Amino acid sequence: MSQSTAFSSLDLQPDLVKNLDSLGYDSMTPIQAQSLPFILSGRDVIAQGKTGSGKTAAFGLGILSKLEPKQFLVQAIVLCPTRELADQVAAEIRRLARSIPNIKVLTLCGGTPVHPQSGSLEKGVHIVVGTPGRVEDHLERETLDLHDVKTLVLDEADRMLQMGFEESVDAILAKVPAERQTLLLSATYPEKIQSIAKRILKDPEMVVVDASHDDITIDQHFFRIPDGQQRLNALRLLLLKHQPESALVFCSMRQDVRDVTDKLKGYGFSVLPLHGELEQRERDQTLIRFSNKSAMVLVATDVAARGLDIDSLDVVVNYHLGRDLEVHVHRVGRTGRAGGTGMAWSFYDGRDNAKIEQIEEQIGRSIRSASLPPPAILDQSVPRAPMITLQIDGGKKQKLRPGDILGALTGEGGIEGAQVGKIKVVSNRSFVAVSREVVKAALEKLGNGKLKGRSYRVRSI
Repeated sequence: MSQSTAFSSLDLQPDLVKNLDSLGYDSMTPIQAQSLPFILSGRDVIAQGKTGSGKTAAFGLGILSKLEPKQFLVQAIVLCPTRELADQVAAEIRRLARSIPNIKVLTLCGGTPVHPQSGSLEKGVHIVVGTPGRVEDHLERETLDLHDVKTLVLDEADRMLQMGFEESVDAILAKVPAERQTLLLSATYPEKIQSIAKRILKDPEMVVVDASHDDITIDQHFFRIPDGQQRLNALRLLLLKHQPESALVFCSMRQDVRDVTDKLKGYGFSVLPLHGELEQRERDQTLIRFSNKSAMVLVATDVAARGLDIDSLDVVVNYHLGRDLEVHVHRVGRTGRAGGTGMAWSFYDGRDNAKIEQIEEQIGRSIRSASLPPPAILDQSVPRAPMITLQIDGGKKQKLRPGDILGALTGEGGIEGAQVGKIKVVSNRSFVAVSREVVKAALEKLGNGKLKGRSYRVRSI
């Protein structure tokens, strides 16, 4: 074992190292080896790595190394997007803390009664692990005091923001000391995470393992297709072969958007249009459904697609080439974000020769027409969108928050947190994406239960 990957090489209490050895932690994972020296020195850290990379042990050891066991005050808080993750994190921290007597770790999550949690807080705890909505709830009830927090951890921060918890996180940040250590852990590093990191971390160290937000790969393919009907067939073939969860198709005109949408819908695809004639409410609902994976394909004009806030797109399709090189680059740049890879499919014909020459110069290679998948693929069944969006007829004006909705769905007898997607709360409505296979259970849980003591109409859209 290399000295640099041995836990004994770190400035850790001997009892912690001994316990790690008894747990079978032979050596540090790459993310632990890179982040723990910074964490133990008190630096703010952004750690980007996949699930299972060892992030929990990294921040758990950081928390435990500075804990004062004799002070029964909340000294560290870990925010997680779901109850399942919070339970896993709390269990791991308890395992890491076995050598330290009387360490109290409490989970604060929705879907379970508030009063037993309040009782535990009153007796005194060292570490709180919870979901933003329930933590914010305890702060409002004044049953949770964060004045003595030394370490704040945002675990799976990208998913936390996807699920609509940004306002709750901000409310919690306002209650923790400015002088603290902040650790942000995320599988991806989209623009929203970059923005919040700049706001809440002080001169952070960036640790990246297995993925880099600078390593953006866009696989561009060009298809010479002479007429409209063949373009539609080409699009069907490519969608059936690659089965992307999210594809943004750019058309030149509104009528093309309508035509392509109607025809794809007729073939069984989950597809939505986006053009300038949509009312704002329709536009908002369309973007919510597409961004939360309730529709696989969005067909749009350039004007309508301005300002789209979608972190990751599997595919961008230029059904018609953009009017100039700048438009083409902007369209294609919407895929391959957040450290991922993406594809771009561009259809062109003889009228596009000048545009093709510009693109060739920009990408530094000659463009040759790629081969389409074989026609036999058209006999395949069309994949369905993985999520369904539920609309709740209550929102911010009714004091609903994402945490209330997550807690109601995942409470006793409910669905798993992993089966809940993005949550969006607006003035008088809320939207939540759930996995297709649990739609019935989710509708029953929300329809028969109560949110903030009230019943609301719930339906799938």
